[in-house]
Amino acid sequence: MTDIVIISSSIRDGRKSHRVALFFQQFIKSKGYETPHILDLKDYSFPLFEERLARMTDPEPKWEEFAGRINGADGVIIVTPEYNGGYPASLKNAIDFMYKEWHRKPMALAAVSDGPFAGTQVIMSLQFTLWKIGAWTVPARYHVPNVDKTYDDSGRSLNPEITDKLAGAFVDELMWCVQAKQKMDESEKS
Repeated sequence: MTDIVIISSSIRDGRKSHRVALFFQQFIKSKGYETPHILDLKDYSFPLFEERLARMTDPEPKWEEFAGRINGADGVIIVTPEYNGGYPASLKNAIDFMYKEWHRKPMALAAVSDGPFAGTQVIMSLQFTLWKIGAWTVPARYHVPNVDKTYDDSGRSLNPEITDKLAGAFVDELMWCVQAKQKMDESEKS
């Protein structure tokens, strides 16, 4: 059983990137894997970063639950919109809030935009942040241009011939990295 977590990064009203998180949840389940859990940052209300969770004296139980889900996950997909070339503060807070939970965690990045550029700039800044904390970002990326024309509100693809092919390669790369990490962890134990 492979435990994949999907982080839906936007907390805005009317957000559209959440459609892609829903799509991946359905897509991964359709491929015969365990249904991924969506960690919707809108549900966690992380405070502005002042201190890491591990150093807090009285953290909210939901923040500890979030960290536990990340720590226990075999792999993580981050779905993020691009805001002015970067990712939302809600995601930066969640990343900074933890540290050891991200270490050597296979992570796949999906970028979403309303326009034609498909979040190409956000991946670079997000990847750099994840590298700095020791996460393992997988080589495959998933870029979504014109999200309104690509996914409906329930996460259903409006052009499955294209999206399923791209999503298949993206998920396969994540799963390969997850399996490689599991083998490395096993060899370290022996």
